[in-house]
Amino acid sequence: QAQLAESGGGSVQPGGSLRLSCATSLSSYYCMGWFRQAPGKEREGVAAIDSNGITNYADPVKGRFTISRDNANNTLYLQMNNLKPEDTAMYYCAAAMISECTVVVLGAAPEYNYWGQGTQVTVSS
Repeated sequence: QAQLAESGGGSVQPGGSLRLSCATSLSSYYCMGWFRQAPGKEREGVAAIDSNGITNYADPVKGRFTISRDNANNTLYLQMNNLKPEDTAMYYCAAAMISECTVVVLGAAPEYNYWGQGTQVTVSS
């Protein structure tokens, strides 16, 4: 069974940075992405990246977050800069074998995705 394991979460002050990692046993052909869910809110897509490194971001994180992947080491990353309190959430990595690798498409049928267990990010002063 495919495994996704997130790490790198923590607590940071507004304006700070964190880098999340997601180790996976899946091949590099998978579309991969990051989602987040805050208490009392629905899960939302953050960013996605296809096997060729083409990226896609949700509007709230554009210009602040960067998704990347190391196919040789089967690891997905999310560099988060200029963090805001509203970025506080549990962050999950996800993967699916889909041809259109965007946040919207990756989140359209979550029951068909592979998911990690999540890592908590808290932004507060």
